[in-house]
Amino acid sequence: MIETLPLAQELIRKPSVTPRDEGALGVLQAALESLGFSCHRLSFGVGAARVDNLYARLGAAAPNFCFAGHTDVVPEGDPSDWTHDPFGGEVKDGILHGRGAADMKGAIAAFVSAGSTFLDRRGKDFGGSISLLITGDEEGDAINGTAKVLEWLDKRGEKLDMCLVGEPTNPEALGDMIKIGRRGSLTGKIIVQGIQGHTAYPHLADNPIHRLVRMLAAITSTEIDDGTEHFQATTLQVSTVDVGNPASNIIPARASATFNSRFNDLWSGETLEAWIRERFDTALCAGEQYDLSIRVSGESFLCPPGPFSDAIADAVEAELGRRPALGTTGGTSDARFLHKYCPIAEFGAIGKSMHKVDEQMPVADLEALMRIYVRVLDKLFPA
Repeated sequence: MIETLPLAQELIRKPSVTPRDEGALGVLQAALESLGFSCHRLSFGVGAARVDNLYARLGAAAPNFCFAGHTDVVPEGDPSDWTHDPFGGEVKDGILHGRGAADMKGAIAAFVSAGSTFLDRRGKDFGGSISLLITGDEEGDAINGTAKVLEWLDKRGEKLDMCLVGEPTNPEALGDMIKIGRRGSLTGKIIVQGIQGHTAYPHLADNPIHRLVRMLAAITSTEIDDGTEHFQATTLQVSTVDVGNPASNIIPARASATFNSRFNDLWSGETLEAWIRERFDTALCAGEQYDLSIRVSGESFLCPPGPFSDAIADAVEAELGRRPALGTTGGTSDARFLHKYCPIAEFGAIGKSMHKVDEQMPVADLEALMRIYVRVLDKLFPA
């Protein structure tokens, strides 16, 4: 039997800031191999930093139920800002502290412990397969992580039939939300060229800031849409405006801005880019030009409610006495890759402390999450 809290602490004590592993996957592999899982360590390094990943499977029969997650974490910042060692895995007053406690080493430990409990009760002949797809590249570029492992599985002819992603999905309390989709993410950078000059002689210069302000107003002064049945309204936020002007009496030669949109299923990255360019063009006068680069890190997607999300919701309700909402809020996750291969849903810890100083997870929530995962396994593989 594998206990949840000690495994979570051991994982947190590995400072696996993307793209470093620092032994985190080794801890996980040892635990899974002790349960009889066959483990594959997969290292990819195409076009970005080399990253280690782990795929583990127990059983050969269908259905293959996969738990997906990541052992990499974001940087801790200044350790002196933390109340507890960010990589200490300390427990104080019933709270587990450390980077990754919520996002998402706690959930990984809960699922491995749940698998241990399930197998101890049912044995290995439970009528299917359990697998884990764990990456070290979710918090980074996400180039050499989950997407590459899925390609590797596809080449092997190995199929995932359903996948639970253990991201922290709950806004306030455990059991708040199961995520059945995610908004898309589009980042744009706009550069407007001008002619440098003296602010007292504007007729001898061309101020790019004025054009940039008009253009940014064109994409921020109106609601993009009203949302859909399962998605919030599309949002667009300007994240930085840069001129690099050291003096107050100089008209700068160029101005730039970066913005990010989280878009719903009314849009694709391509159609939203067309909308943005149309708004920019409308804000300009004849002959005025700009340079715009767009990067879409994930398209919006939805896995409609069905038997899989119902099984998770039933498990949560049976354990906690409350039925979670089905949502699509938050940022992107590796579910954006996984949904192309099988039905997915996401359920994990409370997300309020993720990426923050003093990231934490109540031990009671950690144990409750483990029991929920056991119930999910029981529902997916009935005796």
